[in-house]
Amino acid sequence: MQIDIKTSTVQQVRQTFSHVARRLGADKPASRYQEATLELQPEVNFHYRPLWEPEFEIYDKGRTAIVMSDWYAFKDPRQYYYGAYTITRARQQESMEKNIDFVTRRRLLADLSDEARTHIAALMVPLRHIEWAANTNNCFVTGYGWGTAITQATMFHSMDRLGIAQYLSRIGLLLDGNQGTSLVEGKERWLHDPMWQGLRRVVEDMMVVKDWFETYVAQNVVLDGLIYPLVYRHIDARIARQYGPGLGLLNEFASTWFDESNRWVDATLKTAAGESPENAALLARWIAKWQTAVLDALKPLAIAGLDDEAHHALREITEAFDARIAKQGVPQDAEASRG
Repeated sequence: MQIDIKTSTVQQVRQTFSHVARRLGADKPASRYQEATLELQPEVNFHYRPLWEPEFEIYDKGRTAIVMSDWYAFKDPRQYYYGAYTITRARQQESMEKNIDFVTRRRLLADLSDEARTHIAALMVPLRHIEWAANTNNCFVTGYGWGTAITQATMFHSMDRLGIAQYLSRIGLLLDGNQGTSLVEGKERWLHDPMWQGLRRVVEDMMVVKDWFETYVAQNVVLDGLIYPLVYRHIDARIARQYGPGLGLLNEFASTWFDESNRWVDATLKTAAGESPENAALLARWIAKWQTAVLDALKPLAIAGLDDEAHHALREITEAFDARIAKQGVPQDAEASRG
């Protein structure tokens, strides 16, 4: 007896959703990221204008000075939609829990001298307030930005900042034996220590910027682009040489996250700058304005963390940042260079 097994192919009636097909073409399959991103921004049938800003619609392209012919030109190179994002972060959370457990069991921070633990806490714990501000700023961009291609990614970015703030809190708890005193002292430093007042002023100034794209640039491009290399590369390396690898294990997520998120930040900046010379010039002015303020604010932190290496580290960070921005097609602001 012979049995022939035959197969048949079922042709799909549609390759994707109609709103995605209108952009990509009816015969082109769409990725999950595209289906979760394209043409989802509400544009019509709003019931009322916001009473606090009646000159705008609830969602309005005019809320930023950046002008785009297509706001869906922005793409996230990581292809993050909700599923991909949460799966990636869950795996990283598991890895971080193992790092925290290793540091706890080996007492890599607990067995340090009181002076060493106080020094590390003074440098690291107040950063949780900067992360909270970053969460707030990215929530603002999500709320008032236009186009799911940006606002979806900024919401993920916003939640990342809460996660990093929590890791910083756990560093403080590991330093003080879960007493919570380091968190209280960190808040007092943030509010009153002269070393932190420049950064506090900068983040508070960012939180009242009206143009959401400028907020994006100030927070995600400039402040993060300068403070992360200083803290998680230079200061982290200095502490590792002085006190061992414990802090470096606890900073692993923040360090790798910065490199990962820069791919998206740079892609967004490059797309906006490439749209028009006017956009590129405006971005250059915003970057120059905030870069000056952030670098001034970082000097006390750099000195406290690096001593005589501070000047060299800040110069290296600035040069790398300038090269990164130029690579995205943003010219150097002429007025800033003359200054």
